[in-house]
Amino acid sequence: MNNHQEAILTTPNQVKKSQRLLIGHGALVLLFGFVMGFGFLFFLIGEISLWPIPGKIDYQMPGTYDAWRMAHMEGITNGLMLWILAAVLPVLSEWVKRIYWVAVTMVVVAWTIVIASAIDPFFPEARGLSFTPQSNFASDVAFFLFYIGIVAVCVVVVIVAFRAFRASD
Repeated sequence: MNNHQEAILTTPNQVKKSQRLLIGHGALVLLFGFVMGFGFLFFLIGEISLWPIPGKIDYQMPGTYDAWRMAHMEGITNGLMLWILAAVLPVLSEWVKRIYWVAVTMVVVAWTIVIASAIDPFFPEARGLSFTPQSNFASDVAFFLFYIGIVAVCVVVVIVAFRAFRASD
């Protein structure tokens, strides 16, 4: 291996730094999913109450069953995705030069998708499925967040797949 090749390899410190980033944000994204799960629970039971905390607030949370379920599950799915990526990062670092870039991009992916999913339960018809200028601002915000996340994850996955198949043992 020549000096140029050695200079482009990912160092163990870069892997550990990237893993800490992924694990920390994975935990926060999971917590966000858990909070949305409480919103889902309150939506389902039609009140805000948690046993053994005394009292309740008779309030029907806005949104739909599907919107709350998606917001809850996106947090859990994306948080776990970040943790899984942290676990496989040492293997990926053998082929991907800028492993920290992959980690940061996937954190952005997780947060954009989770935040976009959380918009729909609170704003009617804000699913973010298409760009609808001047008709539904909340849906347009969700759309652009989804758009950023989906484009970014596609780029990362294509790069990782390409590098994995090109890697020589």
